[in-house]
Amino acid sequence: MLRDKVALITGGSRGIGRAIAIKMAEQGADVAIVFSGDEAAADEAVQRAREHGAKAEAFKCDISDFNFVKETVEAVKTAFGTIDVLVNNAGVTADGLIIAMKEDAFDRVLDVNLKGAFNMTRHVTPILVKKRYGRIINISSIAGVIGNPGQANYAASKAGLIGLTKSVARELASRNICCNAIAPGFIQTAMTDGLESPLMDKIPLGRVGLPEEVASLAAFLASDEAAYITGEVIRIDGGLAI
Repeated sequence: MLRDKVALITGGSRGIGRAIAIKMAEQGADVAIVFSGDEAAADEAVQRAREHGAKAEAFKCDISDFNFVKETVEAVKTAFGTIDVLVNNAGVTADGLIIAMKEDAFDRVLDVNLKGAFNMTRHVTPILVKKRYGRIINISSIAGVIGNPGQANYAASKAGLIGLTKSVARELASRNICCNAIAPGFIQTAMTDGLESPLMDKIPLGRVGLPEEVASLAAFLASDEAAYITGEVIRIDGGLAI
C-alpha cells in the first residue's frame, strides 16, 4: 500500500501514466499528474484518482525544459508538502529508418524521453535525499533492451534510461532511495495502436499487455514491499524478449 505517500507521475494523463496514477491513488497515494498537451485528458485522470479518495492535481510542464521542470517540482512540493515517489513515464516517438532520420526527430525523442527523466530526477532527488526515503521508477521499453527497426532514436533514449537508472540506484542507495526501471513490451495504448498485430506471433503469451498490468508493477516497486530492489530492469512483455 502507498498510504500517506505522494507520487509525481510524468505523462500521467493517458496510457500507462494514467493507469499508474489511478493505481497509486487506489492504493492510498496522493498523485501529481504532470502532462504536456491534452488538458481535458489530464483533468479526467485527476478526477479518476480523486474517486479513490486521493488528493490529485494536474501540472502542465515541458519536461525537456530544465528550468520549467524545476518550477513544476517546486509547485508540486508546495501543493502536496513533499514527494515520495517519482515515475518518469512521459515519452514520445518519431519513428523512421536511420538512413533517413532527421536530426530534429532524434533530438526531440532524446530530449523528452531521456533528458526529461534526468530533469525530473535532478530536481526531485534533493527532496528524497533530505528525507532519506524515496522511490524512482523509470518507464523504459523493451526497445531499449533489444532494439527495434525504425526506432533508433526511441531505442537509444530508452536504453539510456536504463543506464540512468543503474547509476542513480548506485548513487542514492545509501539514502534509502530505490531506483528501478520497467521495460514494457507491446502495451495497448495510443502509442502502439496498429503495431501489435505483426508481432503477435512473437509474443509467447499471445496477446498485448494492458496499461493496468504495468501500473500494478509500478505500484509494487513504489511500495515498501520492494524496499530491497534497486537498479533492476524488469521486463513486462509477455515473453517477447525471452
